[in-house]
Amino acid sequence: MPSLYERLGGAPAIGAAVDIFYRKVLNDDRISRFFDDVDMDRQAAKQKAFLTMVTGGPSAYSGKDMREGHKHLVTRGLNDSHVDAVIENLGATLKELGVSQADIAEVAALANSVRNDVLGR
Repeated sequence: MPSLYERLGGAPAIGAAVDIFYRKVLNDDRISRFFDDVDMDRQAAKQKAFLTMVTGGPSAYSGKDMREGHKHLVTRGLNDSHVDAVIENLGATLKELGVSQADIAEVAALANSVRNDVLGR
């Protein structure tokens, strides 16, 4: 059976998804403030590498772990509602790209699996 990475369409699809996803995030008043001081080109590159790794693609992710990478955001008020908004935007992006509901659910499950680390719990 093909990996989730392959089912999503590989590197080109991950790249397109991340680009669309961050456009949605930056236009979402619930979470956009967390990206005010972020180099979005660098952020997108890290996210592409991370999504490639967690969906079973070739791993080139060398960023911080979820707990360390989001610690500064937790001090700024990051909470479950914000994680929900991120997952919602990711799902909407994948739906827009024609990804199956089953694969969207698998991506959402991956995102939820790191929720406690992202929130420092």
